[in-house]
Amino acid sequence: MAGPAVDRTGCFRRERRTCPVAQSTETTDWVSRFADEVIEESERRAPGAATSLATAPVVVVASGLSPSGPIHLGNLREVMTPHLVADEIRRRGLQVRHLISWDDYDRYRKVPAGIAGVDESWAEHIGKPLTSVPAPKGSAYPNWAEHFKAAMVEALGELGVEFDGISQTAQYTSGVYREQILHAMRHRGDIDAILEQYRTKKAPPKKQQKPLDEAELEAAEGSGAADEDDGSSGSAGYFPYKPYCGNCEKDLTTVTAYDDDSTELTYTCDVCGFSETVRLNEFNRGKLVWKVDWPMRWAYEGVVFEPSGVDHSSPGSSFQVGGQIVGIFGGKQPIGPMYAFVGISGMAKMSSSKGGVPTPGDALQIMEPQLLRWLYARRRPNQSFKIAFDQEIQRLYDEWDKLDAKVADGSALPADIAAHARAVRTAGGELPRTARPLPYRTLASVADITAGHADQALRILSELDPSNPLGSLDEARPRYDKAEAWINTHVPADQRTIVRDEADVELLKSLDEASAQSLRLLLDGLAEHWSLDGLTHLVYGVPKVQAGFSADATPKELPAEIKTAQRTFFALLYHLLVGRDTGPRLPTLLLAVGQERVRTLLGA
Repeated sequence: MAGPAVDRTGCFRRERRTCPVAQSTETTDWVSRFADEVIEESERRAPGAATSLATAPVVVVASGLSPSGPIHLGNLREVMTPHLVADEIRRRGLQVRHLISWDDYDRYRKVPAGIAGVDESWAEHIGKPLTSVPAPKGSAYPNWAEHFKAAMVEALGELGVEFDGISQTAQYTSGVYREQILHAMRHRGDIDAILEQYRTKKAPPKKQQKPLDEAELEAAEGSGAADEDDGSSGSAGYFPYKPYCGNCEKDLTTVTAYDDDSTELTYTCDVCGFSETVRLNEFNRGKLVWKVDWPMRWAYEGVVFEPSGVDHSSPGSSFQVGGQIVGIFGGKQPIGPMYAFVGISGMAKMSSSKGGVPTPGDALQIMEPQLLRWLYARRRPNQSFKIAFDQEIQRLYDEWDKLDAKVADGSALPADIAAHARAVRTAGGELPRTARPLPYRTLASVADITAGHADQALRILSELDPSNPLGSLDEARPRYDKAEAWINTHVPADQRTIVRDEADVELLKSLDEASAQSLRLLLDGLAEHWSLDGLTHLVYGVPKVQAGFSADATPKELPAEIKTAQRTFFALLYHLLVGRDTGPRLPTLLLAVGQERVRTLLGA
């Protein structure tokens, strides 16, 4: 008799009372829904195998990454989508395995832009396995693939992503897939018949709402495997296997003969002319073509869930075709969504300054892991979103901090609570966080004004809230370090804040009585209001008082002209303090400059 099935919460019905998920409010976010579907699909594939949580089959979810160059933030969605689902399943007490298949035995397709020390001479390596291409100059890693893989592994560690990494170079060259390769060659006619259904079909052109720049197109592009050919088909017939040349190591080869009984395979290299005959039952220098390789691995690993990018999801693409080819290997196609484009706010500036598309490591230089996880968790996979590298990052952090406060006081919506929980912790525990999470925009302003002087930064930050002063910069880390990195790497030099060395005497002399009075009102209130909240009240209140209203008057109680007067007053202060029309938020700027210097620059 079959054991109890897994219910919609991921708990066995007999054990529902002890399941922590069942005891909490049921979440309705996309991650929970996919986790439900994945658990049910896993149970369907092994009916009756589980009689308890302890004996439930291991649920396998998968991602695939090609370390052909910097692994960018669009590729990160390939990992974060199954990670979040796997983590939800793990929270429910079930065993789950998140595989990341490093497609490091793929061919080197092109020389990527923006890699220091790389020039077009690297084009000579096109066609070789990525693990046979030398690492970029100055790298500490043995080859191209390991160099770019290492940066991603480090970022995933910081993001709290638990995974099992599989090198396809190791799998193929050690003979792990030998039986699968021989099986594919025996059934090459069946594979060819499936592929033939799609070879003449072309997907309709996609409508583009707005033009993308070159870097955005690169971010939208997948590994490139979707564009690879589906196997050689010459006078000797169709073959789903590509040997790497024994002389030049490139995959620009053509199989000219194959014998199923002896497994003797003959190929010639279209580049160097080298030819040889090998026994495929003992030959490990080649791989199945992508549209066969991917479904083979689904069957071999028992993958239940794997998302796919738009480059793999069009009619006739690898995901659709793989759904039929996987049956040849005795497996089933995983369930999983097509995930949408991840854009970059500030892309043009970045691509012009460093080339290429930003990576998870680039993002983690300027934002905490919790914020980056949240950006992927709060949007369904089929929804596109942008990651900010420009001023928009300050607004994103404001939004995150507001959510944090709502979660703390119990006023957040259920879906927002779920996304927040997935951002700040995994099934393994809470991610390290900043002890005193001061506003990002404030930290960025302080880092900008102090230009790396830690003692000055601490002085300013300790004055933000005199009743609870910051005792050490470490309390504001790592958020402070992220904000400082953003200022130093993503704010142009002409937008950096440089406080005047001396007062602008000519401007002070030219002021009319109303402007001079506004400065006197500000200076008279400095000492009493010397905190972030106090100075905010003061700088917004001066124009109100000048117009005959209370400094505490709300916008609803004031005429529209007050906003104009405030803008004029703020512009005057910026000119006197930093010589520009705008700058960091004035309360932060005043704290940074210090009372004595403010008085000097404002003509006291």
